[in-house]
Amino acid sequence: MTETVDMNSLPPVIQKFVLHWGEMGRKWGISRTVAQIHALLYTSEKPLHAEEICTFLGVARSNVSNSLKELQNWGIVKVVHLPGDRRDHFESMKDVYEMFRAILAERKRREVDPTLQLLKECQKESADDEDSTYARTRIGDLQDFFQLSTDFYKKMDKLPTKAAAKALRTSDRLLKALRL
Repeated sequence: MTETVDMNSLPPVIQKFVLHWGEMGRKWGISRTVAQIHALLYTSEKPLHAEEICTFLGVARSNVSNSLKELQNWGIVKVVHLPGDRRDHFESMKDVYEMFRAILAERKRREVDPTLQLLKECQKESADDEDSTYARTRIGDLQDFFQLSTDFYKKMDKLPTKAAAKALRTSDRLLKALRL
Protein backbone atom coordinates (compact mmCIF):
# COMPACT_ATOMS: atom_id res chain seq x y z
CA MET A 1 0.00 0.00 0.00
CA THR A 2 1.36 3.42 -0.95
CA GLU A 3 1.88 6.13 1.58
CA THR A 4 -0.55 9.06 1.41
CA VAL A 5 1.31 12.28 0.76
CA ASP A 6 0.41 15.84 -0.08
CA MET A 7 2.00 19.27 0.09
CA ASN A 8 1.76 19.19 3.90
CA SER A 9 4.00 16.13 4.01
CA LEU A 10 6.84 18.16 2.49
CA PRO A 11 9.24 20.03 4.77
CA PRO A 12 8.01 23.59 5.42
CA VAL A 13 10.92 25.16 3.52
CA ILE A 14 10.05 23.15 0.40
CA GLN A 15 6.36 24.05 0.74
CA LYS A 16 7.27 27.71 1.00
CA PHE A 17 9.63 27.53 -1.98
CA VAL A 18 7.18 25.60 -4.19
CA LEU A 19 4.37 28.07 -3.47
CA HIS A 20 6.60 31.10 -4.05
CA TRP A 21 8.13 29.68 -7.25
CA GLY A 22 4.60 29.08 -8.54
CA GLU A 23 3.68 32.71 -7.93
CA MET A 24 6.90 33.93 -9.51
CA GLY A 25 6.25 31.70 -12.51
CA ARG A 26 2.92 33.44 -13.06
CA LYS A 27 4.68 36.82 -12.99
CA TRP A 28 7.20 35.54 -15.56
CA GLY A 29 4.42 34.33 -17.85
CA ILE A 30 4.74 30.65 -16.89
CA SER A 31 1.84 28.62 -15.57
CA ARG A 32 1.77 28.31 -11.79
CA THR A 33 1.65 24.51 -12.04
CA VAL A 34 4.66 24.36 -14.38
CA ALA A 35 6.66 26.51 -11.96
CA GLN A 36 5.53 24.53 -8.90
CA ILE A 37 6.46 21.22 -10.52
CA HIS A 38 9.85 22.64 -11.40
CA ALA A 39 10.35 23.81 -7.81
CA LEU A 40 9.31 20.42 -6.46
CA LEU A 41 11.69 18.57 -8.78
CA TYR A 42 14.51 21.04 -8.16
CA THR A 43 14.31 20.50 -4.41
CA SER A 44 13.70 16.75 -4.56
CA GLU A 45 16.63 14.51 -3.66
CA LYS A 46 15.32 11.81 -5.96
CA PRO A 47 13.52 11.76 -9.30
CA LEU A 48 9.72 11.71 -8.98
CA HIS A 49 7.12 10.02 -11.16
CA ALA A 50 4.02 11.87 -12.35
CA GLU A 51 1.68 10.28 -9.80
CA GLU A 52 3.91 11.46 -6.93
CA ILE A 53 3.87 14.97 -8.35
CA CYS A 54 0.07 14.84 -8.65
CA THR A 55 -0.23 13.75 -5.05
CA PHE A 56 2.27 16.23 -3.61
CA LEU A 57 0.74 19.21 -5.41
CA GLY A 58 -2.90 18.09 -5.60
CA VAL A 59 -2.93 18.65 -9.35
CA ALA A 60 -4.72 16.65 -12.06
CA ARG A 61 -2.67 14.05 -13.94
CA SER A 62 -3.31 15.74 -17.31
CA ASN A 63 -2.05 19.05 -15.93
CA VAL A 64 1.09 17.36 -14.59
CA SER A 65 1.71 15.62 -17.92
CA ASN A 66 1.37 18.84 -19.90
CA SER A 67 3.51 20.74 -17.40
CA LEU A 68 6.25 18.11 -17.52
CA LYS A 69 6.28 18.32 -21.33
CA GLU A 70 6.64 22.09 -21.08
CA LEU A 71 9.55 21.77 -18.63
CA GLN A 72 11.21 19.25 -20.93
CA ASN A 73 10.74 21.66 -23.86
CA TRP A 74 12.54 24.29 -21.82
CA GLY A 75 15.35 21.78 -21.34
CA ILE A 76 15.38 22.03 -17.54
CA VAL A 77 13.66 18.74 -16.68
CA LYS A 78 14.49 15.32 -18.06
CA VAL A 79 13.09 11.81 -17.92
CA VAL A 80 15.06 9.24 -15.96
CA HIS A 81 14.44 5.54 -15.54
CA LEU A 82 14.97 3.73 -12.27
CA PRO A 83 15.87 0.05 -12.09
CA GLY A 84 12.84 -2.15 -11.46
CA ASP A 85 10.32 0.63 -12.17
CA ARG A 86 8.74 0.96 -15.61
CA ARG A 87 7.33 4.43 -14.94
CA ASP A 88 9.03 7.57 -16.20
CA HIS A 89 10.59 9.59 -13.43
CA PHE A 90 11.57 13.23 -13.74
CA GLU A 91 14.37 15.34 -12.38
CA SER A 92 15.34 18.97 -12.70
CA MET A 93 18.73 20.30 -13.67
CA LYS A 94 20.58 20.86 -10.44
CA ASP A 95 23.30 23.24 -11.67
CA VAL A 96 21.77 26.69 -11.25
CA TYR A 97 23.98 28.31 -13.87
CA GLU A 98 23.26 25.65 -16.50
CA MET A 99 19.55 25.82 -15.67
CA PHE A 100 19.40 29.58 -16.16
CA ARG A 101 21.47 29.31 -19.32
CA ALA A 102 18.87 26.89 -20.68
CA ILE A 103 16.05 29.23 -19.64
CA LEU A 104 17.77 32.25 -21.21
CA ALA A 105 18.40 30.35 -24.44
CA GLU A 106 14.75 29.32 -24.66
CA ARG A 107 13.42 32.79 -23.80
CA LYS A 108 15.73 34.27 -26.43
CA ARG A 109 14.47 31.77 -29.01
CA ARG A 110 10.79 32.31 -28.11
CA GLU A 111 10.73 36.04 -27.38
CA VAL A 112 13.80 38.00 -28.41
CA ASP A 113 14.51 36.44 -31.82
CA PRO A 114 10.97 36.96 -33.19
CA THR A 115 10.90 40.52 -31.83
CA LEU A 116 14.24 41.38 -33.39
CA GLN A 117 13.05 39.94 -36.70
CA LEU A 118 9.86 42.03 -36.54
CA LEU A 119 11.84 45.19 -35.74
CA LYS A 120 14.06 44.60 -38.79
CA GLU A 121 10.97 44.08 -40.99
CA CYS A 122 9.38 47.27 -39.66
CA GLN A 123 12.56 49.21 -40.44
CA LYS A 124 12.61 47.91 -44.03
CA GLU A 125 8.89 48.54 -44.56
CA SER A 126 9.10 52.12 -43.29
CA ALA A 127 12.34 53.03 -45.09
CA ASP A 128 10.64 55.12 -47.80
CA ASP A 129 7.67 56.34 -45.77
CA GLU A 130 8.21 59.96 -44.70
CA ASP A 131 5.19 59.79 -42.40
CA SER A 132 6.93 57.09 -40.38
CA THR A 133 10.18 58.93 -39.66
CA TYR A 134 9.56 59.31 -35.94
CA ALA A 135 8.28 55.74 -35.53
CA ARG A 136 11.20 54.44 -37.62
CA THR A 137 13.65 56.21 -35.31
CA ARG A 138 11.98 54.79 -32.19
CA ILE A 139 11.85 51.28 -33.69
CA GLY A 140 15.48 51.66 -34.79
CA ASP A 141 16.51 52.50 -31.22
CA LEU A 142 14.69 49.43 -29.97
CA GLN A 143 16.24 47.29 -32.70
CA ASP A 144 19.72 48.55 -31.75
CA PHE A 145 19.08 47.66 -28.11
CA PHE A 146 17.80 44.17 -28.97
CA GLN A 147 20.74 43.58 -31.32
CA LEU A 148 23.28 44.76 -28.73
CA SER A 149 21.66 42.55 -26.09
CA THR A 150 21.64 39.58 -28.47
CA ASP A 151 25.30 40.11 -29.35
CA PHE A 152 26.20 40.28 -25.65
CA TYR A 153 24.18 37.14 -24.94
CA LYS A 154 25.96 35.26 -27.76
CA LYS A 155 29.37 36.24 -26.35
CA MET A 156 28.40 35.22 -22.81
CA ASP A 157 26.84 31.99 -24.04
CA LYS A 158 30.15 30.96 -25.64
CA LEU A 159 31.87 31.11 -22.25
CA PRO A 160 32.14 27.95 -20.21
CA THR A 161 29.76 28.03 -17.25
CA LYS A 162 32.54 28.64 -14.71
CA ALA A 163 33.83 31.61 -16.71
CA ALA A 164 30.31 33.07 -17.08
CA ALA A 165 29.74 32.70 -13.33
CA LYS A 166 33.08 34.42 -12.68
CA ALA A 167 32.07 37.26 -15.01
CA LEU A 168 28.84 37.72 -13.04
CA ARG A 169 30.74 37.73 -9.75
CA THR A 170 33.21 40.35 -10.97
CA SER A 171 30.59 42.68 -12.46
CA ASP A 172 31.00 45.15 -9.58
CA ARG A 173 34.65 45.71 -10.52
CA LEU A 174 33.65 46.22 -14.16
CA LEU A 175 31.02 48.80 -13.18
CA LYS A 176 33.53 50.66 -10.99
CA ALA A 177 36.04 50.70 -13.86
CA LEU A 178 33.43 52.12 -16.26
CA ARG A 179 32.59 54.99 -13.90
CA LEU A 180 35.99 56.65 -14.53
